[in-house]
Amino acid sequence: MEASSHLKGRDFLRVADWAPADLLAVLDLAAELKGLRAQRTPHALLPGRSVGLLFEKPSTRTRVSFAVGVAELGATPVPLATGDMQLGRGETIRDTALVLSRYLDAIVIRTFRQADVEALAGDADVPVVNALTDEYHPCQALADVLTIRERFGGFHDVRVAYVGDGNNVCHSLMAACSALGIGFAAATPAGYEPLTESVAQAREAARASGAPLELVRDPREAVRGADVVYTDVWTSMGQDAEREQRLRDFQGYRVDDALVALASDRAIVMHDLPAHYGEEITEDVLHGPRSAAWDQAENRLHAQKALLALIVP
Repeated sequence: MEASSHLKGRDFLRVADWAPADLLAVLDLAAELKGLRAQRTPHALLPGRSVGLLFEKPSTRTRVSFAVGVAELGATPVPLATGDMQLGRGETIRDTALVLSRYLDAIVIRTFRQADVEALAGDADVPVVNALTDEYHPCQALADVLTIRERFGGFHDVRVAYVGDGNNVCHSLMAACSALGIGFAAATPAGYEPLTESVAQAREAARASGAPLELVRDPREAVRGADVVYTDVWTSMGQDAEREQRLRDFQGYRVDDALVALASDRAIVMHDLPAHYGEEITEDVLHGPRSAAWDQAENRLHAQKALLALIVP
């Protein structure tokens, strides 16, 4: 079990910030740690460390997977809710970063603004991990590509079709696929396209890896022949006021049996969860034989453990 020493102290704020070789180092270690866990073999790679888990948004998978993962690495998880901190009463991000750096060996943050995560990382003296912002969800993308590699044995000739909102999940998944040579097609309604900056970065990575990258309107066009059919909620946290409009705008983008039937014979269905049944996906599909959603959820644990093991000094 060899760590990539050059990754020590690195932040993980966006997938696009990391080279393909470094992403693969995370996936390789994640697979190794997953095997050790299955064998009940201890792997306390971070003994005596403490990792802060700073959560401003509700969470199930992210909160539990990080807390369990930190503990299994032999470190101490320190839950931090902004409402219980002076940060929630006006203390600056800079001051918070400087103080937490004196106590912790890494900070995991799940919040709204990407700019806040980058500000925290800029002022902290310890690695910062983006556990979700409105713009990016890089840890989810690590679990996604780990799941894809497990199911297909690699990334060669694999094509992912993302159907729905061009949101934080789409941005990070698109970046990971493009960097690792996985074909990617996103089908989104007008006005819900992924951010221009994220598309530009992904196109540059796709040119380097040779992976095709398409943005289309018709979900059937994206899904036809795809090996992975991926969707996410239509209304994310903080968008509740837009819910009714979004339900109208996303009509025709539901992942159901008819849409999945257009995919390849070996196709799997992925969803980062939680799911809103009857909206972006049907319950039968998510719990059906093609679903890889539960492997995805489990792989959050393994991918994040590998990430922390590589970056925490």
